Amino acid sequence: MIELIQFPWSPFCLVQRRILEFSGAPFKITNLPRTGDRSLVWRLTRERYYGVPVIRDGRSVVFEVADDSQVIAKYLDGKLELGLFPAEWRGVQSVLWRYIENEIEGVGFKLNDIYFKEFVVRADHVAFIRHKERKFGRGCLDQWRAQRPALLKQLEQLLVPFEQMLLHHPFLLGDRPRFVDFDLFGILENFLYTGHYQLPARHRQLRQWHRRLATLKFKNLK
Repeated sequence: MIELIQFPWSPFCLVQRRILEFSGAPFKITNLPRTGDRSLVWRLTRERYYGVPVIRDGRSVVFEVADDSQVIAKYLDGKLELGLFPAEWRGVQSVLWRYIENEIEGVGFKLNDIYFKEFVVRADHVAFIRHKERKFGRGCLDQWRAQRPALLKQLEQLLVPFEQMLLHHPFLLGDRPRFVDFDLFGILENFLYTGHYQLPARHRQLRQWHRRLATLKFKNLK
């Protein structure tokens, strides 16, 4: 059985979880016990990787080799024959997922992280703050909290191209979901994770797409 090793709020874990749910294949989830405890991942990857998500499938352990490699999604797509990476959309998808994982995620995670006390156990609060401040500077969480209205407006603007893409099709690239649909879905699920936000009201197509993709099953596309 496929095993997804994750933090449940991680945007990139949420992408892979939704792909697995969509596939209908049996899988299990293992949540790392604490945000600072990566020992399981370090051991499974033979000390080559400490991030999440990681997939364990029998003797195979799958993890990313670069920031935009999509090794895990491509592995699941090949194994489960989901059709998420058709050759004709290769270049377009590579452009889109970079936009999604840089521009959209770069705003969405900040809006989620200001509520970290709601999803990170108290014992890990200091480690979480330290990790963020080492990467983004001292007081970054307070800054993002103060910038909340501006960040929400920025996210709304960044989502405009996807709203436009959905005006004439049920999914981003046509009549069936491709990888970029799941990628955007997972990144937005991180933004929505704490329940403090909703997708922008003006983006009606995107809201309908989100509801559609949340429950869609691969078998229903056949």
